[in-house]
Parts: sequence; C-alpha cells; structure tokens
Amino acid sequence: MAVSLGTDGFRLARIAALTFSAALGLAAAGLMFEASIQDGVQLWDVLRTLLILVTTAWLAWGTMQALLGLPPRRTLPERGEIGLPHAPTVVLVPICNEDPVATFARIAAMDASLDAAGVNADIAILSDTRDDTAATRERDWFARLLAERHGDGRIFYRRREVNTGRKAGNIEDFIRKSGGGYEFAVILDADSLMEGATIREMIARMEAEPELGLLQTLPKIVGAQSLFGRAMQFSASFFSPVFARGLARMQGRTGPFWGHNAIVRVRAFAESCGLPSLSGRPPFGGHILSHDYVEAALLARAGWKVRVDEDIEGSFEEGPENVVAFARRDRRWCQGNLQHSRLIFAPGLKGWSRFVFVQGILAYVSSLIWGAFLIVSIVAAVTAPAPDYFPDIYQLFPVFPDDRTKQIVGLAIGIVGLLLLPKVAILTESALNGRAAGFGGRLSALRSVLCELLLSSLLAPVMLMYQSRAVLQVLTGRDGGWPANQRGEGRLSLSDAWRASAWISVVGAASLAASTYLAPELLIWLMPVSLPMVLAPMLIAWSSQPAGQGVFRVPQEDQAPAVVAAYRDIHGTWAGHAAPEDTGTGGRLDAAA
Repeated sequence: MAVSLGTDGFRLARIAALTFSAALGLAAAGLMFEASIQDGVQLWDVLRTLLILVTTAWLAWGTMQALLGLPPRRTLPERGEIGLPHAPTVVLVPICNEDPVATFARIAAMDASLDAAGVNADIAILSDTRDDTAATRERDWFARLLAERHGDGRIFYRRREVNTGRKAGNIEDFIRKSGGGYEFAVILDADSLMEGATIREMIARMEAEPELGLLQTLPKIVGAQSLFGRAMQFSASFFSPVFARGLARMQGRTGPFWGHNAIVRVRAFAESCGLPSLSGRPPFGGHILSHDYVEAALLARAGWKVRVDEDIEGSFEEGPENVVAFARRDRRWCQGNLQHSRLIFAPGLKGWSRFVFVQGILAYVSSLIWGAFLIVSIVAAVTAPAPDYFPDIYQLFPVFPDDRTKQIVGLAIGIVGLLLLPKVAILTESALNGRAAGFGGRLSALRSVLCELLLSSLLAPVMLMYQSRAVLQVLTGRDGGWPANQRGEGRLSLSDAWRASAWISVVGAASLAASTYLAPELLIWLMPVSLPMVLAPMLIAWSSQPAGQGVFRVPQEDQAPAVVAAYRDIHGTWAGHAAPEDTGTGGRLDAAA
C-alpha cells in the first residue's frame, strides 16, 4: 500500500502552489503597471500588465511543482510480490504505420524479459495500419516473432478493419471484445520498452491496492543520438523525476495518464472510460485526440484512484531527434489540449481534473500570450506620449519623468530567475543526495545542465513560434488530424530546416526591423527572442546533428538496461534479414480479436 501525504497534505500542496503562483504573478503585474504609468495610463499598459500577470503566474506554477518535488518521499510504495499465478494481464501495443522490424523486435525483447521475470502475460499487437502492403509486412514480421519466441497462444496480432477513434478507439475495441479475460492491461506505445520486472512490480502494486484504477510510470528516453534528442533524454532522466514527484504531491487521487507505459485495471477502464465523439467538426469536435487526460478524469470521476509512481524503474520510450519532428507531434497535442475546453464543465468531474484541463490549455496558449506581450510592449512604446518637461505654464525648471529602469530590470531578472530556479534547485539536490553520480558526477551533471539551459534558451523562441502557430491554426478551425509518426527521423540539412522554419526567420527579422524603426529603446530586450528566430534554420539543423556520448550523459548509458540491450541485439539481427513468408499463421494472427 502506498503511503501518501493524506488529504490535508495534498490540499496544502495545492494551496501553496496556487498562492505562490498568484503572489508572483501579482508582483510582476504590479512592477509592470508601475513602470508603465509614468506617462499616464493607456489601454496598452493595462493589456501588458494583464499579460505579464498570466505568464509570470504560469512560470511560477512550474517552479513550484519542482520545489514541491525536491524532498524525497518519506515512505515509498511497498515493493509488493505478486502471487502465483498472478492476475491475468495483457500487454497492449497499439501500432499504426510503424516500422515492423523495430516494433516486433521491441516486443520480442519484452517477451523474453517477461519470461525472465516470471510474468505470464499475453501480448496483443493492435494494428490500425491502413496500407495493405504495410500490413502484409506486419504479418510477415509477426510470423518471425512467433517463430523465434515460440509465442503461439500468448502473443497475438489483429488488424482493425475500421480505425474509428484512432489509438483510444483501438484500445477500446480490444477491451470490449477481449478485455473480459484480463484483470490488468499494460498500455504501451509502439516505441515503448519495459523490463519484465517492471511489469511484475506494477502488477504487484495494483494487486495490493484494489482501489487503484491506473498506475502511470515515468518513462525514460533511450537511444537518442542528436544534440536535441540527447538534451531531451537528459531532461527526462534528470529533471522529470522531481517534477513528477511534485505533481504526485498535488494530485491526490486524481493523477495523470500520459497514454502509454502505464497499467490499468481492465474493469475500471471498461466501466469508466468510454469516450464520446464530440459534436461538431474538428478541431474542436469529432474524436478526442488527447484521450489520456480524459480517461484519467473519467476514472477519477468513477471513484478510482489514478497515480504516478516516479520511483518505478525500467520504463522506456524513444523521443524525437529534431525540433521539426517534435513540433509535428506537438501540433497534435496542442489540438487535443485545446479540445479539452469542451470538457472542462462536463458533469461529475473532480475539481482537480477540470484544473488539469485548464493547465493543458495554458501550456499552449501561454506561448501565444508571450507573443502578445511582446507585440503589445512595442505598440505601447510607439504610442506613448512624448514627455512633458514643463507641465505648468509658469514652471521655471523642467520636470524629468521618473526613471523606471530598475523596476523593468528587476522584473526581467525575476522572470529569468523563475526559469532557472527549478533546474538549479534540482542540480543542487542531485549533488547533495548523490544522484548526480549516475550522470557522470557533479561536474558532468553541472556541465549537462548548463548545456541544456543554453540549448533550451536558444530554441525557446523557435518553439514559441511553432506553438503559437499551432494554437492559431486550431482557433481558426484548421484540423491537424493525427499524422503518422516519423520515428527515427534524425539529422536535418540546412535546406530541410529552412523549408520548415523560413517563416520563423522572416517573423524574427521583421520584428527586429520594426523595433529598430518604431521603438529602438526596446531593441536590446527583443534581441534574445528575435535573434534565435532569425537563426531558426541554423539552430534546427545544428541541434539535429549527432552528439557525442559524453554530452548529456545519463545513467542508462553506462550500462544499457537489459531489455534495451536485448532489443538492440534483436533489431540488429533482424534488420539485416528478410522476414519469413507468412505461412499458415492466420488463425494465430487474429486470435486476440
């Protein structure tokens, strides 16, 4: 049984985070307003005060989540032991237009790891691939998987005829048709990897806590090669556990679901998580894209506990290798999160679930708000009245306007501090408790954090532009759909990056030109934002290049986890050979349907 903070502890954590965020937001707004009204109150002054209030409060919220996660858990969830035979469990691997060699090699590695851990779980590969040629390759490689793993009878493949509801509909279809045979289902993505011992531990925790409907792990990124990919891999290993622990301290029973690398209680999922098709046309209508957040909310509404346990090791995934691939995936998440605006007031939801929907929306709208703040600041500077040095007709000496430079500099330092504080605090925590040793030691961890700060600072304006465009596309009714994953997409040439980001360079150059001509006093403040935008193609191409293994070192590189090493060995062997012909395996292929 997991030992938690208790109801009052969760409430105190939430109150502390909300109070901290509101206080800093109001303080920033006060400084901005005081600095703006020296020449009289104008509409633009009020607008940028409101915008800085929202953006600063949002930054403070993220900072508080990290600060709440710094102290270690007083008591970790019990390391339970599953009884044998353990509860019937199935591992679900939804796929759609994936590379079958890599996908089935991962499944082979996980199946071997399950055997080694003494876990007798079925594996169901749920294909939504529409292309018949690609589907034939899947069936051929499935035959290879069965032949090498002797998995006939417990490894299944089925391809849906109609892919209604995308991934969520794929899983729902399996739950409706075959879920009655299982108590637990481990939900993965096509690029997920899990140790058998990890799945064993997840089953044990679910068995030990009958009211637990969903248990989410914190997956680590593996296999990153590019500078961008390795930076994400480092962040997922170094920063994310602390943020996840802070989230766990606020969430109570209404934790997160990220759509993969989690285990669900099948009965709870079947009873609670049927997703409606929203009225109207996409992007706000139709099938729910970001289904995972909604499923977590529906489980909580039905009284089930949803929890993330960041201490569970052995859960892995792959990540995008360049900014363009990340932005393409982020576009779908943006549409899905904004679509949640239709669900905020759905009946019966827990208050925290509604708040999570608001957070998800703000995660994308905040980029647009930052952009609006910069534009409004330029307009405010341009439209500000000229100073009146002799306000009194009989005045002998001039009266100079108050200099508010200190307030503006203080505000800028405060905002930068909010961005730096979480990472500096986590670095300090890792140095004090010895966790930095897994990242090459304190100096190596410090170097990685500094490099990550530099890279993320350079790319932040570029990502702001991609996210702002995504939000505007959704708000203007443009449906991004569910684009196929481009796994393995890595190095980009300068021409590739230019085609993907030329518009960002144009916007950056235009903003610099406009500031130089209209508000030169703001030029120095806009340079950290506009220059990376101008250089976007070069930054994107540069960050997609392969990076040395010494950059952004993570623990799993010193000794590759067993399931990762097994996958690489199997994939290396399979990639050089053709799949055997699919002969007579049709009955086994559709057994899970």
